Parts: sequence; C-alpha cells; structure tokens
Amino acid sequence: MPRKRTVQPKAKLQVEVAQLRTLAHDLSNALEAILQASYLVSRGKLDADTKRWAQLIETSSQEAARINREIRKSLRALGEE
Repeated sequence: MPRKRTVQPKAKLQVEVAQLRTLAHDLSNALEAILQASYLVSRGKLDADTKRWAQLIETSSQEAARINREIRKSLRALGEE
C-alpha cells in the first residue's frame, strides 16, 4: 500500500511561520495608516470629546503596533530555528 506524502514537521512549521510573517507585515501596514491618520486628525481643532477619541485611537493603535512588533520578533526567532 503506498504511503501518503506528508509535509515534514519542520517544513510545515516554516511554511506556517512564513504565512504568519506575511500577515503580521500586512497588519503593520494597516496600523501605520491608522497611526498616521490619527496623528493628522489630532492636529485639527477638536472639541474635548473628539480629542479624547482621537487620543484613544492613537494610543490603542500604538499598543497594537507594539504587540505586532513582538509577534514579528517571535516569528523571526521561529524562522531561524
């Protein structure tokens, strides 16, 4: 009986890491657009409530970008193994 061809565990991990790195890269691009837009919005004349919302968008997207950098760092380490 012929054996099924399977992807070796290490090769499979490398493929998955590459896919996740692509997703993380795409997320970085989207977050950068949000950060730039929130910066530009915050430079305008805003009432107090709108200014708080703009600050929330900026700080939240900065935190998401920080988390994404950590994910990318971990993925780089996995790819080097």
